Amino acid sequence: MTQDTSPGALHDHVLTTVGTRIATGALTEGDVLTLDGICTEYAVSRTLAREAIRVLESMGLVTSRRRVGITVQPATHWNVFDPRLIRWRLDGDGRAEFLVTLSELRRGVEPAAAALAAERGDDHHCRVLAAAASDMAIAARTGDQQSYLLADKLFHQNLLAAGGNEMFRALTGVVDEVLAGRTHHGMMPETPNPVAIALHDDVARAIRLGDPGAAETAMRAIVDEAAQAVHDRPTTD
Repeated sequence: MTQDTSPGALHDHVLTTVGTRIATGALTEGDVLTLDGICTEYAVSRTLAREAIRVLESMGLVTSRRRVGITVQPATHWNVFDPRLIRWRLDGDGRAEFLVTLSELRRGVEPAAAALAAERGDDHHCRVLAAAASDMAIAARTGDQQSYLLADKLFHQNLLAAGGNEMFRALTGVVDEVLAGRTHHGMMPETPNPVAIALHDDVARAIRLGDPGAAETAMRAIVDEAAQAVHDRPTTD
C-alpha cells in the first residue's frame, strides 16, 4: 500500500509517533528534541514539524524554547484526559495498569451519570440506550466484535449525555478510547460476557423507568465487570 504523503497524513504521523514515544516512555522527562531532528527523521518540513510540536505542547507533553529545544515534560504536566494521549498510553507495555486507573475514573463517574440519566433523560436517550443494548446482544451472538464495540460506545456516549451534565459529557472521548483500546489490544473476550450485556439492558431499563438507584447500581456493576475482565485476561500486542 502506498503511504499517504499528504500534509494532513504526515502531520498525523509525526504527532502520533512522537506522542506515542513520550506516552509509552521511549522518550522520558528531560529528553530534548529539535525541529531539525524531527524534520530529518520523518522527512517533513519545518512548518509541519512545528505544527505537530504545537499540538504536543497544548497537551502538556513537551515545551519548546529557543536555544534549548523541545523538552519532554513530566507526566504531571500532561493533559491526561486527552483521548489521543489515552490511546497512545494504551499502546505501551503498561496498558493493563493504565486500564485499572481508567476503570477507577469510570467507577467514580458513570454510576453517577446513570443516576442523573434516570432523573433527566428524555425519550430519545432512552430509545438509543435500549437500541444500543439490543445491538450489543446481537453482535455478541454473531461474534462481530467491531459491531459490538460500536454499539457499546454508542451506549456510553448517550449515558454520559443523558443526564445533561456537561462535565460528564466531556468524558465521552475518554470512555470511547477505553472501550476501543480493550478491543484493539485483545483484552475483550471473543464472546462478550452475557452478564455484562444483561447489565447494559438493566441500566437502559432503569433509566427508562426513572429509577436512579437501580441505574447507578447496574452501571457500577458494568464498570466492575470490565475491570475484572482486564485483570483476568492477559494483554496481547
